[in-house]
Amino acid sequence: MIVEQRDYLLRPGAAAHYVRLWEEYGREPQVRILGNLLGCWTTEVGDLNTLVYFWGFESLEDRAERRAVLAGDEAFASFRGHVRDLLVRQTNRLLVPAGTRTPAGRS
Repeated sequence: MIVEQRDYLLRPGAAAHYVRLWEEYGREPQVRILGNLLGCWTTEVGDLNTLVYFWGFESLEDRAERRAVLAGDEAFASFRGHVRDLLVRQTNRLLVPAGTRTPAGRS
């Protein structure tokens, strides 16, 4: 399993608006296509105005296939249009398990 961490720095004060738009337009196509939403958080301290998603994938190939389908999805394109002006920066990381323990401490 790999985990994709996607951090979105938003315009100051835009986090709540972004989350509302995500709930209305973005969540359904992302969960339907990407599948394994591990979590979505906003920041309270540190880098404020940041939204963090974690998505789980079976492999790099699984991620690439699902992301390609999402990129062509009309509902997701509509969501991107709604939030584009709220975004300042995006950072992505692909995380792989360290050691032999699986996510959430499951063995």
